[in-house]
Amino acid sequence: MPLTHFDAKGQAHMVDVSDKEVTDRVAVAAGHIKMARETFDIISEGRAKKGDVLGIARLAGIMGAKKTPDLIPLCHPLPVTKVAVELTLDPDIPGVLIEATVKTSGQTGVEMEALTAVSTAALTVYDMTKAIDKAMEIGAIRVILKDGGKSGRYEAE
Repeated sequence: MPLTHFDAKGQAHMVDVSDKEVTDRVAVAAGHIKMARETFDIISEGRAKKGDVLGIARLAGIMGAKKTPDLIPLCHPLPVTKVAVELTLDPDIPGVLIEATVKTSGQTGVEMEALTAVSTAALTVYDMTKAIDKAMEIGAIRVILKDGGKSGRYEAE
């Protein structure tokens, strides 16, 4: 399958979606941030000096989804109709599981917005706690669900 962001000459370009049908679309992305037990305890007990780490990271994720076309050069600006970001403390990692759901009615999907929401939320957790744990690890950011449009439904295994 050819890459759609390159023209016949190999030049990067924004894909023309004007002939595509407007459909309801949804994407869900997930990822995590792994940290030291001490950092996990500080977040879970609400003792971070910068404030409510998970609440602020949730807002940052929502804002990130809305700013995606400003960050990703060939991403279409879309009328995002819903962004939900969930951050769940997981003592087994130890760390935070992050999941973002983005919806729109449009001519192209919102996978990039969901991925950006997860990434921005994870980066915000890092920023808010880096003073106590510079070794945190952000990972496993991926699309776990995409639905709507010509290519139909995709669910990660």
